[in-house]
Amino acid sequence: MSDEITIKRKNPRKGDDGFKIVSVRMRDELIERLDELSAQSNRSRNELINMLLEAAIKIVKIED
Repeated sequence: MSDEITIKRKNPRKGDDGFKIVSVRMRDELIERLDELSAQSNRSRNELINMLLEAAIKIVKIED
């Protein structure tokens, strides 16, 4: 009989990788523009949205 119990580390489940799924409504024109940028940059729409949001959130200013 063994003196230890071995438990294999479980792979993280989807969503446990630091990312969350968010649903957003967008105008057709905006999606078309994102798709154009996606084709030009060879990046996914999702990757572009994340890049653009990260850049925008750094420069946003809230006014009273």
